[in-house]
Amino acid sequence: MPRPKGRRGKLTHDPHLRQWEEPRDPMNGRPECDYIVVGSGAGGGPLAANLARAGFAVLVLEAGDDTSDDINCQVPCFHAFASEDPRLSWDFFVRHYTSDARQAGDPKYCPKRDGVLYPRAGTLGGCTVHNALVSVYPHNSDWDHVAHLTGDPSWSSDAMRGYFERLEKCHYRPGLALAARLGLNPARHGFGGWLDTEVARPRLVFPDAKLKDLIWESVKAARRDLGLRPVDRLRDALALLDPNDWRLVRRSARGIRQLPLATLAGRRVGPREYLKQVAADSRYRLTLRTGALATRVLFDRGNRAVGVEYRCGRQLYRASGSAGDGPPGSAPRDAPEAVGETKQAYAAQEVILAGGAFNSPQLLMLSGIGPRDHLAGFGIEPLVNLPGVGRNLQDRYEVSVVNRVRSSFGLLRDATFTAPTGGAPPDPIFRQWLAGKGLYTTNGMVIGVVARSAPSRPEPDLCLFGLAGLFKGYFPGYSQLFREHKDYFSWCILKAHTRNTAGRVSLRSADPLVAPRIDFRYFDEGNDASGEDLESVVDGIELARLLTRGARSLIEEEKLPGEHLTSRDQLRQWVREHAWGHHASCSNKMGPPSDRMAVVDSSFRVYGTRCLRVVDASVFPRIPGFFIVTPTYMLSEKASDVIAAAARR
Repeated sequence: MPRPKGRRGKLTHDPHLRQWEEPRDPMNGRPECDYIVVGSGAGGGPLAANLARAGFAVLVLEAGDDTSDDINCQVPCFHAFASEDPRLSWDFFVRHYTSDARQAGDPKYCPKRDGVLYPRAGTLGGCTVHNALVSVYPHNSDWDHVAHLTGDPSWSSDAMRGYFERLEKCHYRPGLALAARLGLNPARHGFGGWLDTEVARPRLVFPDAKLKDLIWESVKAARRDLGLRPVDRLRDALALLDPNDWRLVRRSARGIRQLPLATLAGRRVGPREYLKQVAADSRYRLTLRTGALATRVLFDRGNRAVGVEYRCGRQLYRASGSAGDGPPGSAPRDAPEAVGETKQAYAAQEVILAGGAFNSPQLLMLSGIGPRDHLAGFGIEPLVNLPGVGRNLQDRYEVSVVNRVRSSFGLLRDATFTAPTGGAPPDPIFRQWLAGKGLYTTNGMVIGVVARSAPSRPEPDLCLFGLAGLFKGYFPGYSQLFREHKDYFSWCILKAHTRNTAGRVSLRSADPLVAPRIDFRYFDEGNDASGEDLESVVDGIELARLLTRGARSLIEEEKLPGEHLTSRDQLRQWVREHAWGHHASCSNKMGPPSDRMAVVDSSFRVYGTRCLRVVDASVFPRIPGFFIVTPTYMLSEKASDVIAAAARR
């Protein structure tokens, strides 16, 4: 049933939930825990911690190491450098087009790797350790769609808001926190959860007159070009431009926004910190096993998942940053330390996969669950013929309008974007960060604009965010552009609610150390017959140009797409060649039993199996909202309740 409006969910610790024996030797096939969670990112991390707090014994298998000591993972403004840090990076190279000629037209394409860089993270905390920390609530229609599709009202938007309230610990609306203690919380923020949220202080940019003027001109243009009524501006002001305020969420409001970040005192926080906090608490039974790459799910008769086989070792996966620069399907290295020791772990209750949109379908297929013919082609005996595994892969489309300004931003003059090494003194901004202040406490985004690409769109589908730096997508070495160029301002355009669902994750090899093949099938290679996605991205470019029109005196030239591209036909072709994404999802979609392409039901259970679930962004039937991480956290919270309730039954 839906949760009452405004009421937060609650997980309770019940030490009498089940009698527990001491951990047993997993090599004998005996359980060493109640639940095995494969992956510690946005889906698996909160789930594992919540189940442990609810009284269960939980084992987390994480392929990467704990890189909490890595400064790139701590400083919010270093997120681009974290994504290329070889200690934790998993570098997937994906195809936007199956056509070689079309794919080669993308300047980000790496022929040697046969794809475009798609940074992921192999570390405790998963991609939440290198993401841009943006914590924006999805649209209510995203949840209502799941409720309608599955016939399960517990997925309704009002019910799901309770999970957001449960997980959030909002620090940027202190007045609301006080009111909430008195039972008044119209914004429906959470103030006692595990995820701290803050917003960057606008006065950070005030000392830089050029940046301040550019932002102010953009704000004035946004108010004018979005056609916001005075009443809408008043509502935005009352909500403090907060995209997570329930009053704006409920209206699917457009306008200027401050983007909340997952930080505490200017430092990155997320599932990693939550997991370590719970694991260190002697009241709970949570084991974090790093350097454990899951290779297949173990089943007994009746397709019941009983455990996981995994390899022990550091950076075994061929996508890891230390794996070299060979083609994705290259033969594995032969050294024993590169293959790892094979072990098994067994669970008394369930196995839960949370490896994300690329790795969860890969692990299902390696375990015999997926399209029968595809598995047979790699010599894998099919256990369950689920043709939807790896299909329905979706992402957002992104491009940047990049402007070179007439001189470097003063705000960046002393920024080296590095931690001090070898006894060298830190730069002045790093010293500020150590005190919880300054530019490095932010993710570099200075303004956000939410808009509809066309009045007919049922939801706002464009999010534009401005950053003082040169960003044009992902390719090896892309992060160095922030250090090398301090005279650029980029409008990053994100197209949400994409219609294309034709992407696919498929095996390259039966070797679990080899990354899968990922084909997104962009634009007309996909199934968006109307071409709406492409038109919306072009609309986003035109809006970004309008936003900077009033600041032309500050801008030397538009580098990308380039002022010489003026017609929509020219911009369409440029978008086809330059677009990218980094919110992969939906490759194990949720759906009713009548949908032969559905992989999991509304309780995350994998069809055709018992005691096996998937809890990560791969289960969304369609990509939600603007940023994937917050809805994935909410999904994880819901799964915590669903799984705990099933155990009690």
